[in-house]
Order: sequence, then structure tokens, then C-alpha cells
Amino acid sequence: MLARVRDSAITEIHKKITEAFEVFDHECNKTVDVREIGTIIRSLGCCPSEGDLHDMIAEVEEEEPTGFIRLEKFLPMMTRVLTERRYRPIPEDILLRAFEVLDQNKCGHLTKDELVKYMTEEGEPFTQEEMEEMLSAAVDPETNNVRYKDYISMMVVDEKLRTSCVTHIGLNLLLGAC
Repeated sequence: MLARVRDSAITEIHKKITEAFEVFDHECNKTVDVREIGTIIRSLGCCPSEGDLHDMIAEVEEEEPTGFIRLEKFLPMMTRVLTERRYRPIPEDILLRAFEVLDQNKCGHLTKDELVKYMTEEGEPFTQEEMEEMLSAAVDPETNNVRYKDYISMMVVDEKLRTSCVTHIGLNLLLGAC
């Protein structure tokens, strides 16, 4: 009975991974551009760091890289990642504590400039694109501040935003706060 439940769960995981992979398999040949792998992994609820992502890609790339990843190599690696529950997003309460540590005035917000400094100078720096995406979602255009409780709540509601940013933000904030 337990084996059937486990097999059923693995089958469901395989289906979920395959469906996410197929969204980016534009040629319908069971391959995707290597540049899409991060998006696929994040769409599956995982938030690896850039270093972890590079390691994952290296694991599934051909010995002679072609620029494409094959489903048959991606599926076992991603199944293992999901069953081991690796690269989970940082919980909301930990993010809140990290923001609060950075908020030295205890006013409930950080300025845009403070946030940019923490995200680009501490820990694993954001790319320009990541920074622009975060700022467009986080900064109140009227005050030029980030009300971090609101931003964290928004990330929890918006799963795409959460999976693309939370681990990265959490690592930077926690490294900067320590």
C-alpha cells in the first residue's frame, strides 16, 4: 500500500515537471534552452541561489554543452530536488525579521536607496534586471519607500513573484543583517 502511494506521488511529480518543461519546449523535441531552466525550476516552487542553479544546470548538461537541456536528464534531477524538498522559499516571518534588522529607525520601511544598497552590495548581488523587477513591485512611487510588511504580504500572494525573489532577497537581507 505504501509503495503504491509513493509511486503515485512520484508519478504526479513527474507529470508536474514534464508539464513545466513542455511550456518551454518550443520545438516539441523534449529539449529546452538552458537559459529557461531557472524559470522552469522556479515555476516548480524552488528558489535556488544563482550558484545552486549553475550546479543544477551543470548536472543536467551534456558533456559537450549544446545550449539545450533534455527532459530525460532534467526529470530525474528535478524529481530528486522536489522529493527532497530542496530550495524552498524562505518563510515570511524570517524575511520580516531580516527587514526589521535593516530598518534601523524601526519605521516600517526602507528607502529605495537603502534597499538597492543592500541588494547590490551585500551577499549574492541582484542583477540589474532582478533589481528593476523588485523595485517595480516593492517601491511606493509616491514616497520612494518600501513598506516591507506590505511587500512581503504581496510576495506571499503572488506566487510568481515569491518564487523568483524570496530566496534571493532572504539571502541578501540575512547576510546584510548579520
